[in-house]
Amino acid sequence: MAPLISPAPLTLERPRFEPLTPNTRRSDLALRLRGVRVCHLTPIQRARDERAFTREALPSLAFGLRACILGPHSISGPIDEVEFASVPKCRNRLMRILLAARLACWALKHDADIYHVHNPEMIPAGLLLRLVFRKKVVYDTREDFPSMMLTKAYLPERWRPAISRLVSAIEGLAARFLNGVVTADAGSLRPLARKGKSRKLVLYNFPNLKFFPECRSPQKQFDLVYRGGLSERAGTFVLLRALHLLLNRGVPVRLLLFGYTDDPQSEQFLRDSLVAHGIGHLVTLRGTIPHDEMASTLSLARIAVCPLLGIPKFMNNIPVKLFESWACGLPVIASDLPPIRPFFQGRKLGMLVKPGDIHGLAHAIRQMLASPDLIEEYGRRARQVVVERYNIGMEIPKLLSLYERVLLC
Repeated sequence: MAPLISPAPLTLERPRFEPLTPNTRRSDLALRLRGVRVCHLTPIQRARDERAFTREALPSLAFGLRACILGPHSISGPIDEVEFASVPKCRNRLMRILLAARLACWALKHDADIYHVHNPEMIPAGLLLRLVFRKKVVYDTREDFPSMMLTKAYLPERWRPAISRLVSAIEGLAARFLNGVVTADAGSLRPLARKGKSRKLVLYNFPNLKFFPECRSPQKQFDLVYRGGLSERAGTFVLLRALHLLLNRGVPVRLLLFGYTDDPQSEQFLRDSLVAHGIGHLVTLRGTIPHDEMASTLSLARIAVCPLLGIPKFMNNIPVKLFESWACGLPVIASDLPPIRPFFQGRKLGMLVKPGDIHGLAHAIRQMLASPDLIEEYGRRARQVVVERYNIGMEIPKLLSLYERVLLC
């Protein structure tokens, strides 16, 4: 059984993964948990919550668990044997939090053995389920939400520090009163590790290989691809300036840029920037895409880039795009940040550059594009390391072990 993360001081050293449990041990775990029903509560309004679905509920089915995902996603019925149940959407975030009692009542109808609540918005519902109805409840933070509040565009800037502290306090309540706490990286777990007696676990956001089969695109349409948030904090404009610099040096680079912007004004500013830098003809801009299309879309490019800036959130969180790009056999040029650095050390999977360094990023892009053999070698190794270790199939026994301990406590 893979050990849980204990509430000891955490560091950002190179991740030390336990060797895989023997097949017999996995079988024992499946035998003990067969028939256990887990109800995931999520505030995500898009089609699916991919952490709850592809990284947790879906892989758990192989161990005999039954899973349901409850949220405002407008899906009713099964997808790949995971049951989806929809609740009414509420556009106001504060109202969603205040309606926790109603959400808890909906959740109780599913008569789950464990209720797995996602994001701080669901903590009030989780506390009701635990303290009033005496249910087993696990909180999944998945992001460094207190740090995220410091950069949320929809929040007035003067309110952000106070809201960040409020979110931190709410997560502290979850750690004290709920049965378990799950995070996607050690940095997010650190402030919660010593709070309460809840079981603690780091479950990395590794990709589900069901959605990332080996894919060899016969013809690469782009030199680079970037996916995720399109904003200054994510390094998007550092990347655009690097491409402008390369163009001036006679190296036109084709970029596929897809993901979300904070609002329509931000999207228009991004489009204006493409024109201002003279690279509009080189950049293809798309919005968000379904997770099922992620692998085929990433595979259109030769190299992935992850130019995040050194803001508090990215000093804790490990970007999902890193592992998904590697799963597609793409080397990654990424910012040299503490959560990212350990996964590169001792492995030839791409290049690291100083966050915000336009010239350094341009140099790395030019150097790698000039070496097709290097791209192929790094990409092959990247795919291999994901298949052998950095995939959710290797992580899921840790979550199931947490479930087992929660049921026994």
